[in-house]
Amino acid sequence: MQAEIERLFEEKPAAYTGAHFELFAEFKTALNEGRVRAAEACPSAPTGWRANAWVKKGILVGFRMGTIVDMSVDPERQPFFDKSTYPVKRFSAQTQVRIVPGGSSIRDGAYVAPGVVCMPPMYINVGAYVDEGAMVDSHALVGSCAQIGKKCHISAASQIGGVLEPVGALPVIVEDEVLVGGNSGIYEGTVVKRRAVVGTGTILNRSTPVYDLVRRTVYKATDEEPLVIPEEAVIVAGSRAVTQGPGKDWGISVYTPVIVKYRDSQTDTKIQLEDLLR
Repeated sequence: MQAEIERLFEEKPAAYTGAHFELFAEFKTALNEGRVRAAEACPSAPTGWRANAWVKKGILVGFRMGTIVDMSVDPERQPFFDKSTYPVKRFSAQTQVRIVPGGSSIRDGAYVAPGVVCMPPMYINVGAYVDEGAMVDSHALVGSCAQIGKKCHISAASQIGGVLEPVGALPVIVEDEVLVGGNSGIYEGTVVKRRAVVGTGTILNRSTPVYDLVRRTVYKATDEEPLVIPEEAVIVAGSRAVTQGPGKDWGISVYTPVIVKYRDSQTDTKIQLEDLLR
């Protein structure tokens, strides 16, 4: 499948044939079932993860192949037009995914594991992988190709960016048992390692360094690697003073995330309610 997808991506045909659509349907089924992923664990990689560029290429091929069609349940009350290749993902009670009524949407080509809880309204985009027992809360977004681990809580109004292009770039990774606080944003391929806690309103991206007060170090993205947040770090929104120029004279500070502690029994007690919600 990989070789055929890559060939179809590189050599765009004048017209797509039935065989092309069958190939894409097979590919999308593998995405839906979690058998292929836009990124996967790789112990030898500096981040512990590697991107699967061919999977991203397959997703992009789907956009190329699709045409805009009317997918409206009720064209008058709620018109819905999208690519024919990416309708809403289908679920049944046997899927064991809780989708609470109220306007949530999950695009076809996303993997959502048994035990996931979807609170309304939230959105999961194509290529995303949401593992067992995770909760995606109200007004939260899981972007295209983002990878969410087991028993994570993506709290209300949080944004988990995707990274579909460039195809070789690592998407956002949120490992097992991470709590992402409300109104937080994780973007540009950031990797949040297991059991970390991202405090309310924290923004993580490639351009903002993270100051670790416990280990007395600073974490930054490089040209080659994304920002990586250590395991069990508790990170909050903070600021640092501008030390030169007019900013210093005016007493200005700029935003920066700060690691204030590492997870302990007190932290676990504060978030144990998560298990009751599932």
